[in-house]
Amino acid sequence: MKHYIQFLSHQLKGWPQQNYYLFFFSLGCQVMTLVNQPITPLTILTFIGTTLGVLCVLAINAAKSVNGWLGVLSAICFIVTGLAAKNYLSIFEQLAYVATLDIPVLLSASWNVNMASKIRQFTGKSWAIALFGTAAVYLISGWGIGTFTDDPRPWVDAISFAISLAAGIICFLRFNNQYVWWIASGLAQMVLWFISFRQGSATLAMFINSSIYLMNDVLAFTISPWYNQKERARLIKQETAYAASLSENAN
Repeated sequence: MKHYIQFLSHQLKGWPQQNYYLFFFSLGCQVMTLVNQPITPLTILTFIGTTLGVLCVLAINAAKSVNGWLGVLSAICFIVTGLAAKNYLSIFEQLAYVATLDIPVLLSASWNVNMASKIRQFTGKSWAIALFGTAAVYLISGWGIGTFTDDPRPWVDAISFAISLAAGIICFLRFNNQYVWWIASGLAQMVLWFISFRQGSATLAMFINSSIYLMNDVLAFTISPWYNQKERARLIKQETAYAASLSENAN
C-alpha cells in the first residue's frame, strides 16, 4: 500500500507547468461560482466533482494514469448532478468513462507503466470506425433517451454522450486522436450545461467546468506528450528513471 501511495503521488508530479496553471485558474473560477450562489449539498458536490474532474483531464493530458481514481471520484459527483438536471445521458457518460477509462486504468498494470511510450495514431480505417461508431451511438441514444425518459434535451444530451463515449474508448486505446473528440465533447457539453442552466436545471459550475475541459483539450495539441514529441521524450525518460529507482529499491 505504501508503494502504491508513492506511485499515485509520483503521478501528480512532472506535469507541464501549463497544466498546473490551468488547474488553479479553474479552482479560482469554481470557488467564485460556489460562493456567489446558495450553498446547498448539490452545489458543494458539484464543486468537488468539477475540481476532481479538472484534475482528471489534466492527468490524461500529462499522460499520467492517476486519472483512474480522479475519474471514479468525480464521476460519482457528476452522476448526482446529472440526475438532478435530468440530463440522463450525462449519467451514462460518466459510467462510460468509469468503464472505458477509470477501472481499466486501475486494473491494467501495463497501461499504468510509462504510458507515454505507448501513444499511437489513427489509420484511415480507425478514423472510419470511430466516426461511424460515434454517429451510431448518437442516433440510438438520442432516440432511446427521448422515447423512454423525460429528458428535456435528448438530442443535445445524446451528442455529448456519443462523442464523450468515443473519446473515452479512443483514449484507453492510447490514440492521440482522442483530442479531436475531446474538443468536440467539450463544445457539446458547454451547450448542454448552458441550456440546462438557462432552464434552471443545473448550476453554472458545470458550464464553467466544460469550458475548462475545452481549454485543456486545446492545450493538449501544444504541450501534451500525446502530441509534443519533446515533452513525450522527457516524460519517457522520467518514467524510465522512476521505474529503475523502484527496481533498485526492491533489490
